Amino acid sequence: RIHGENAGEGEGDPRALTSKPRLVQAAVMLAGIAFNIIFAWLALSGGYMVGLQTPVNHQGFGEVQNARPMIVGVYPDSPAARAGLMGGDTVTAAQTGSATLENGADAESLQEFIAAHQEESIIFTVERAGKEETFLAKAEEGLIEGKKAVGIQLDDVGILQLPVHLALAQGALATKNLTISTAQGLSQFFGKLFTGRGDFSQVSGPIGIAQVGSQAVESGFAAAAVIAALISINLALINLIPVPGLDGGRLLFIIVEAIIRRPISQKLSIGLTLAGFALIILLMVLVTYSDIAKLIG
Repeated sequence: RIHGENAGEGEGDPRALTSKPRLVQAAVMLAGIAFNIIFAWLALSGGYMVGLQTPVNHQGFGEVQNARPMIVGVYPDSPAARAGLMGGDTVTAAQTGSATLENGADAESLQEFIAAHQEESIIFTVERAGKEETFLAKAEEGLIEGKKAVGIQLDDVGILQLPVHLALAQGALATKNLTISTAQGLSQFFGKLFTGRGDFSQVSGPIGIAQVGSQAVESGFAAAAVIAALISINLALINLIPVPGLDGGRLLFIIVEAIIRRPISQKLSIGLTLAGFALIILLMVLVTYSDIAKLIG
């Protein structure tokens, strides 16, 4: 806890944070957020040094090796989702009663195979967490206009391994892209939350993070680095939200104090901070309940 962080604390003490210029106070509040982003950059850079799963048509440096078709998205309530296919599954083969697509095909060939066998059930052989599994799905109408689909998005994904200097550059680029996409996702979630349409199934709390994190650690350093970077970026962006109790709330107080040219009263500051903490705890309880429901469901 920072000495003299809140209004009324350490009054008259030159060491207190509230006695420092407001630019210094803002810099202190932003320091933790900035380090979360720096940590994400270093984690992703480390991942690229040892080899990180990356789409063939990625933006940046180096060439992807050993690319194979990977499921990068599954439509909710689709045949693929009901069958149990998941994002991150690498498709090694696809088979119907009349044809087989062997290992070595690319994402485009797999998409053409699915389109050519819309009327048949398809057995998908996938690699998941180092194990081979099979799933049965049949294309249905309603997911994509004008044709049947099983409900998967595919891309050719392989391993991108880079020397230190290129790994740092690629890590910075990946951090920027991941931060932008995470900010967009969080803004959409909170926007829906304030209108009563928040979908807690799309977010994870401590329980969900622990589950995904343990799976990532089992998959190796590179996968764990991506999860660590994602968590760190989420912490940075959530901490920027201008809710009292978070660094973003404190930044809001500093901006208001700079405008009105006097400190916010201690009573008001404490009241708003307690209200902010109550909102944060309520959100944590709801997300944790969602995590438990997903586990037992």
